[in-house]
Amino acid sequence: MRGRRYSMSLADQIFINMCKDILENGTSTEGEKVRAKWEDGTYAYTIKKFGIVNRYDLSKEFPALTLRKLAFKYCIDEILWIWQKKSNNIKDLKSHIWDSWADENGSIGKAYGYQMGVKHKYREGDMDQVDRLIYDLKNNPFSRRMITNMYVHQDLYEMNLYPCAYSLTFNVTRDRECGELVLNAILNQRSSDVLTANNWNVCQYAVLLHMLAQVCGYRVGELVHVIADAHIYDRHVPIVKELITRPTYDAPEFCMNPDIKDFYQFTVDDFELRNYKYGPKIDIPVAI
Repeated sequence: MRGRRYSMSLADQIFINMCKDILENGTSTEGEKVRAKWEDGTYAYTIKKFGIVNRYDLSKEFPALTLRKLAFKYCIDEILWIWQKKSNNIKDLKSHIWDSWADENGSIGKAYGYQMGVKHKYREGDMDQVDRLIYDLKNNPFSRRMITNMYVHQDLYEMNLYPCAYSLTFNVTRDRECGELVLNAILNQRSSDVLTANNWNVCQYAVLLHMLAQVCGYRVGELVHVIADAHIYDRHVPIVKELITRPTYDAPEFCMNPDIKDFYQFTVDDFELRNYKYGPKIDIPVAI
C-alpha cells in the first residue's frame, strides 16, 4: 500500500470553524414543525446554518478528524455498499446505522444504492450512473457533464429516507506545473447532522474520489462539500462545545492498495489509516 502523511490537520480546523459559525451565527428551529425525534419521542430541534461550503485538498491530507475517532472501515463499507454493490439492503452492510430505516426484509426502498444501479439509455449503450461516470472519466475527461444523482423525484415516495448526500459533479483539471490530470468533485448535500455524520460523509467521498482517480488514471485533487442545511441538534450542543476545545493531531496517513485498477475489485481491506491519533470516544444520541 502507498500513503502520504502531513504535518497538520486541516480537516479539524475546517470542522471547528464550521461548528463555531453554526453556534454563533446559526438560527434555531425550536418551536417549528420538524420531522426528527429523539428516542423518547421529543422533537429534535437544531441550530442551523444555510449554505456551508468546505474545500478539502485531498492531495495534501486525508480529511479524517482527530478530535474523535472516525469509524474508517465502516464508512468505506457504506460507500462500497452504495457505489459498488449498488445495494439498498442493510443485510449487505456490516454496520447497523441504517437499521431504523429498513423494512422487515432489510430494504430501505428505492434509495441510495438502488438509484446507482438503475440502467439508463445513452448513445453509447445502456449503463448505470457509476459505469457511465467511469466511461466518461476514461473516454471524455474534459466533459462538463459528469454528474451522478440519487435524488430522483419519481421514486421519493418509495424511499424510506430521502438521500442526504445526493449528488456529485466531477471535473478534471490539468496541473499547471507537472501537466498531470487531476480529478476533483463537488458533493452536494441537502442536510448534514454535523456532529454525527459530517466527517463520515466527507471521508467516505474522499475515499471514493481516491478510488476513481486511481482506476481512471488521475491524480486526486479537491473535494468541495456544499451543504444546504448544516445543523447541530439541541442535545448535541454541549457535546460539540466540548469537542471543538480538544487538542488536534497530525492528519493520518491514507493508504490504498495501488494494484487495484478495476473499481469493482476494491474491498474494505484495501484501505488503511496509519499513524492515526485521535481524542477520546464520545457517546452521541441520534435523532431519527
